[in-house]
Amino acid sequence: MKKLTILTGAGISAESGIKTFRDGDGLWENHNITDVASPEGWRKDRALVLEFYNQRRRQLHEVEPNDAHRLLAELEKHFDVQIITQNIDDLHERAGSTNIIHLHGELFKSCSCNNKNLIYEQKSDINIGDKAEDGAQLRPFIVWFGEDVPLMKEATKKAKEADIFLVIGTSLQVYPAAGLIHDIKDDCLLIVINPNETGFGYGQRAVVMKETATQGMKLLFDKLVNLA
Repeated sequence: MKKLTILTGAGISAESGIKTFRDGDGLWENHNITDVASPEGWRKDRALVLEFYNQRRRQLHEVEPNDAHRLLAELEKHFDVQIITQNIDDLHERAGSTNIIHLHGELFKSCSCNNKNLIYEQKSDINIGDKAEDGAQLRPFIVWFGEDVPLMKEATKKAKEADIFLVIGTSLQVYPAAGLIHDIKDDCLLIVINPNETGFGYGQRAVVMKETATQGMKLLFDKLVNLA
């Protein structure tokens, strides 16, 4: 069975109603991104950071996977599928995908702020005073800007193994995830679905579809299945 590796970004979740911070003025819900998504922001104002992610978590309860998520899950009938996502939502899981690497963490999990290996399911708010078993404050299980990406090695391995590498809904501006493009084999088929310019020079390497995630997947699905 051919190996299909899929890198997804904010664009696929945006169609389910999840806002992206790289649109427009670069603010995220009126916050400077470093205030709510960096170790410095956490040290400066834990209450602000917790409330920011509490709002994201509440919103995640209210949205559903879209057709792009569902079609990606459907591809598991035809390929050995590995999804590598920059998204912190669980929409791929809810759509039925089973092999997912969350490079930037998961919104429905928390961890000790002193030990990111102490991980807990977290479907409700995190409040000041909520503690991990080591006595430390719970924090969102998110890879913030300036932190290491612990699953990057596994993601790189999956990119190198791919027969087909599909990029969907990401501008390829956030590293190290964007660098996965450079890890694929010379004979790997590269397909990019994004309505906007990605800022990445593909040359003749990629099949580029300037479509939204849902529209692009509807156009691509049968063609992909024929390659299985």
